[in-house]
Amino acid sequence: MAENKEKVVLAYSGGLDTTTIIPWLKETYNDPEVICACIDVGQGKETEGLEEKALASGASKLYLVDVVDEFVEDYVWPALKAGAVYEKKYLLGTSLARPLIAKKLVEIAHKEGAQYICHGATGKGNDQVRFELGIGAIDPQLKIIAPWREWDLQSREDCMNYCIVHDIKVPMSKDQSYSRDRNILHLSHEGLELEDPTKKPRYSHLLQLTNPLEDTPDEPELVEIDFEQGIPVAVNGKKMSAKEILEECNKIAGKHGIGVVDLIENRVVGMKSRGIYETPGGSLLWKAHDELEHMCLDRETFAFKNQASVKFAELAYNGMWFTPLREALSAFVDETQKTVTGKVKLELYKGNMTVMYIDSPYSLYNAEIASFTTGDLYDHHDAEGFIRLYGLPLKVRALMRLSNKTPKKDNE
Repeated sequence: MAENKEKVVLAYSGGLDTTTIIPWLKETYNDPEVICACIDVGQGKETEGLEEKALASGASKLYLVDVVDEFVEDYVWPALKAGAVYEKKYLLGTSLARPLIAKKLVEIAHKEGAQYICHGATGKGNDQVRFELGIGAIDPQLKIIAPWREWDLQSREDCMNYCIVHDIKVPMSKDQSYSRDRNILHLSHEGLELEDPTKKPRYSHLLQLTNPLEDTPDEPELVEIDFEQGIPVAVNGKKMSAKEILEECNKIAGKHGIGVVDLIENRVVGMKSRGIYETPGGSLLWKAHDELEHMCLDRETFAFKNQASVKFAELAYNGMWFTPLREALSAFVDETQKTVTGKVKLELYKGNMTVMYIDSPYSLYNAEIASFTTGDLYDHHDAEGFIRLYGLPLKVRALMRLSNKTPKKDNE
């Protein structure tokens, strides 16, 4: 590394991978100054003692940047309003955090005059794409160091042994060397027995945000969510900040075993992987929001928004957050959310969510029209002409076939 490129900003979690990276960087790149940066998106207790860990591993300093409010308001809520779900299951917990982390890493690199940013994402994972696309979209002049694409270490066991050789305390045991990612929206688990799809996850061993079903309460619980223009603003009638709402929903839904997903997903890099995702509060909010949209959006808008939701999820998953298309989709979504205001009450019980009621001042549900009792707004006789016109193409085709004008196959 040239003398004028001697500072490296490391995306630091204090976990096994990034603990290993610090001595590796100093050994491999002629002893650069390693500046650790932990971007707090809601890791909880994982941020405790990080400065001591980083310095003990050879870093010169640690930035601990709290961006939880920004994460929820500017990344989680836009995805919630979009109804974004990747491959019908994944609520994008890791995916949504990566562009914000990339943004903050660039800010720290600029402040420190560093020309390198280093991350601990593996060469098989999605996060290398998300980090590097995010960094490149903000400052393409910064260079990337990705140790998993360079070093000879082949497994997390190798990383543990590397730390031991370099007299660095290993932050986990082999029995708990899952690859995990935690933020205020979710907790993901990969590795160990999860790499074999024929094996049942050890939920009692794995889960940290969510009760296993056998440990959930035997009585259901009601929870009411208030929305204003697609954004949750209150839980059980109590107004809260964005962060507080997600924390409260995590607590309530986690107690009842809500939001555990076992997913074999298609990664950006072309392979399939298996992960266990805990997203208790997010699952509750996504469900409530979806139910409210059913009441407040007209059919054509609802149908098109469903298509946009899939694309939004793909863009977020693929690391394409800072793109014109994602921004345009968010603008479209915001327009659809102007009438998504109201209350949704759900019953939570043994991993299930059941709708109890939906209420909105912008409801498009009209009991006088929908009721089997005839009202002034709907005349049953009108349906006859509608069906005749709606089915006209089918009738014309049938008449053509009956008149033997249907093209015959060569062997007929």
